Amino acid sequence: MATTNRPADPLAKGILPTAKQGLKDLFTWDQRIIIRNAHNEEHCEWQKPEPLQNPIRLFAQLGWKQWLYFLVGFLAWTADAFDFHALSIQTTKLAAYYQTTNTAISTAITLTLLLRSVGAAFFGVAGDKFGRKWPMVVNMVVLGLLQVATIYAATFEQFLGIRSLFGLFMGGVYGNAISMALENCPVNARGLMSGILQQGYSFGYVLAACTNLGVGGETNTWKIVFWVGAGFSIAVGFIRVLFPESKQFLEAKKAGHKQSPGAFWAETKLMLAKEWKMCLYCIWLMMWFNYYSHTSQDSYTTFMKEQKHLSPAGATRASILMKTGACVGGTILGYTSQWFGRRRMIICAALMSGFLIPAWILPTTEGGLSASGFMIQFFVQGAWGVIPIHLSELSPPAFRSSFVGITYQLGNMISSPSAQIVNAVAEATIITTAKGEPSPAYGPVMGVATAIIVVGIVVTTALGPEKKGRHFEEAGPIGANVDTFGKDVETGSVSSEKDGVKAMEVVDDSPRNEKV
Repeated sequence: MATTNRPADPLAKGILPTAKQGLKDLFTWDQRIIIRNAHNEEHCEWQKPEPLQNPIRLFAQLGWKQWLYFLVGFLAWTADAFDFHALSIQTTKLAAYYQTTNTAISTAITLTLLLRSVGAAFFGVAGDKFGRKWPMVVNMVVLGLLQVATIYAATFEQFLGIRSLFGLFMGGVYGNAISMALENCPVNARGLMSGILQQGYSFGYVLAACTNLGVGGETNTWKIVFWVGAGFSIAVGFIRVLFPESKQFLEAKKAGHKQSPGAFWAETKLMLAKEWKMCLYCIWLMMWFNYYSHTSQDSYTTFMKEQKHLSPAGATRASILMKTGACVGGTILGYTSQWFGRRRMIICAALMSGFLIPAWILPTTEGGLSASGFMIQFFVQGAWGVIPIHLSELSPPAFRSSFVGITYQLGNMISSPSAQIVNAVAEATIITTAKGEPSPAYGPVMGVATAIIVVGIVVTTALGPEKKGRHFEEAGPIGANVDTFGKDVETGSVSSEKDGVKAMEVVDDSPRNEKV
């Protein structure tokens, strides 16, 4: 098919040439795309960025079933965030309840983040092999039950044990929720929907903070917040029971795709052999992003109460406004990444958040902290708003649930000590506040750490790949994208036969003119 695009040099091969090409492409306004012709021959072209479309028209492209899948994915991610932040925003209450320090309570956050990758692997693979529906149902119901178990933890040791188990099931939510929501959206609407979807995390924080504000500051009220989170998670699980499996998974089954264990593992081996560098890159990127998120928010309420002397209610109100900025920024910047490019948007948002660090930690009033918190989280979660669709486009199409979930949660695992590090360093470094009182140095510690993280995100993203516009929804489930014959599967060897000739390959169901 003839195009009017300018020809481009072919894709670089190797880590350093690819990084060099990625950096150069970042400063080229046109987008590099890969064109596949009818003979499966490939060449690169430069294409003008697609103009931004009216968001109302983009919303109108989604039918009621697509909206249903999207909203349940959003609610699952929101419930997941509510359950997590029910702990982080009540650190001082829990420390008083268990008669320990804030740093000791943040150990529960570390354990939760450490074990999320295990849940991401289990539920991600289950979602790619068996469909999105029942893994998500089980995941959300058990998540709610573990919230209830946390309430009845009689000792601090029991509390830590339950929060560790909680991390396993919390880790399974992201991959299935993201893939279910975005694979059912039209391609040109995915930037906007990705920005909205990612803000389920911030929305969950806002809901948890509002609930915390509503129950008051007494120590035992932390249990009420956990009860609300438990009901939320279980309700989402039951809602997911009421509608069918994802369209793509059902169509693959109707087409007669078989998913034998041999084909499943054979395709997995082929993917890892081909995509291991991409896996490592995405884990590294998610490590920086998870440090970015947790360092800038998990200790912020504690910072406002202990260093800025805000009342518990004032600190909670400021946190709510901070996360409202996150919801707005993630939606807007995720939407504009459809035109501006995924990597360019991430880099610009990260740099803007870095410039705002002094304004973020220096104010002393509730109004000042609310405004500065709103603005920095506008850009922090603005960069995050691009991540769901960026990861989905970078993932091997058949593995978009497990790949997205596992790389995200492995990055989370590496960054899991972030809250504990901030609390420990801050409590070991005493400064004098504006009122002349000694206080842990939460502000300086969070500011320096966030600045380092911004540099890491900018460098990693600038040297990385981008595959905006990729048609990842075309692939069937794992094991359905290879043609297998007899004993080849048992040995892990997958062969496909076309026109009487056997060749080792993975079947490519994507359109011939695909942006990569």
